[in-house]
Amino acid sequence: MLILLPPSEGKAERGTSTVRRLGFPELASPREKVLDALVSLCRTPDARDVLGLSEGQAGEIERNLALPTARTLPVAALYTGVLYDNLGLATLSPEARRRADRRIVVFSALWGLLRPSDRVPPYRLSMGVRLPPMGGLAAFWRPSISAVLDATKGLVVDMRSATYAAAWQPGERGVAVRVLREAAGKRTVVSHMAKATRGVVARALVETPDRPRTAGDLADLLTGLGHRVELAAPAGRGRPRTLDVIVDE
Repeated sequence: MLILLPPSEGKAERGTSTVRRLGFPELASPREKVLDALVSLCRTPDARDVLGLSEGQAGEIERNLALPTARTLPVAALYTGVLYDNLGLATLSPEARRRADRRIVVFSALWGLLRPSDRVPPYRLSMGVRLPPMGGLAAFWRPSISAVLDATKGLVVDMRSATYAAAWQPGERGVAVRVLREAAGKRTVVSHMAKATRGVVARALVETPDRPRTAGDLADLLTGLGHRVELAAPAGRGRPRTLDVIVDE
């Protein structure tokens, strides 16, 4: 089972060592290309506009310029925000941490794919950026990521945002997790609460040694763990199924 997560804009600040070997070594070449392009961009006056930064975020450009020699920290500690706060990688048991490192894959505009134990420096780059000279990063990463993940087996639990989902689609072995809020008999899609719920669900899936092999197995497992879920049919042939997690207002 793979659990696909987006990164977060919020990142911890302090690292202790420089970048070394990362997981998914097949991505070394595209990683180097994106890193070089990002550093080159940040030497130009266009950097803030291309990266979508406000005047108050100008310090992110200096951070990116320092990336080649910047100190690193584990991905498990790097990303902050609602999803990662509720996932709570730092508070997992040793056994659950090992499962998390096997099961969780974080999509990154700079690094492509990351495992929780990988060490990288804080950076600022979104998959939605058109980075000169390669253009849209989702399209740039798609061939390399597809070559890696298409070769994997098993269920894919997809909790990414649409921006990061554009870089790879798991097809019919995927299950996209959607969070719905129920109030007064009506259900609506939620955003902020969705991040928290996805974090809780991801934590549940690394705390359990169970390995669901199908979408039905996943729904049964989460139901047994106390979640209200409903499994929808795929939107078409070769498309992932949708698993709705229902939360009360």
